[in-house]
Amino acid sequence: MKKLSLILVSLFFIFSSTSFAITYSSDPKMFVSELVNDAINKLSDKSLSEDEKVNFIEDVAIENVDINALGLYTLGELRKSTDKNNLEKYQQAFEKYFLKSLTSRLTDYSSNKFEIIDAEKKSSNYTIVKSKIIASDNKPEIKIDWRIYTKNPEKPLIRDLIVEGLSLARTQKEEFSSILNSNNNDINILISKLEEFINS
Repeated sequence: MKKLSLILVSLFFIFSSTSFAITYSSDPKMFVSELVNDAINKLSDKSLSEDEKVNFIEDVAIENVDINALGLYTLGELRKSTDKNNLEKYQQAFEKYFLKSLTSRLTDYSSNKFEIIDAEKKSSNYTIVKSKIIASDNKPEIKIDWRIYTKNPEKPLIRDLIVEGLSLARTQKEEFSSILNSNNNDINILISKLEEFINS
């Protein structure tokens, strides 16, 4: 759990904004660019407290990441057979897990420069935005592809990050699958693991 969460928080530093009054472009390429650059500015703002930065990240992650879809995807096939009450418990635990992951390490890359490279429209529902975090003295360059869900063209949502070719959503799904396979597909065990991380 913690290994993947460290990858997530190192990259999801970008989900930050001063209020819901700020809206980002509906164009996927501009959406990513505006959101990330806004976040870098906020996380670099020394007048903001750590609590304020945590609140910014949580607010904009909820607004701009499709957490519900990500949670269902990472649960795998079990989502089809799980009863409604347990599925709801899982979704609630997953959201808290996801948000805590984002806020564990706020400033890892907040001083680095970010660059959009290109955007490729895969279908009416998805666009891949290619970007990179430019290398600094003590951090290497990182290539990031953003999987942007555009079923509602006026409201793009982030569904995955592919970091140096590694899908974070798929990696999380594999980790959850390993936990479930070791515990007779008992979703309550997975929920307990998420809650352990949340309360740690």
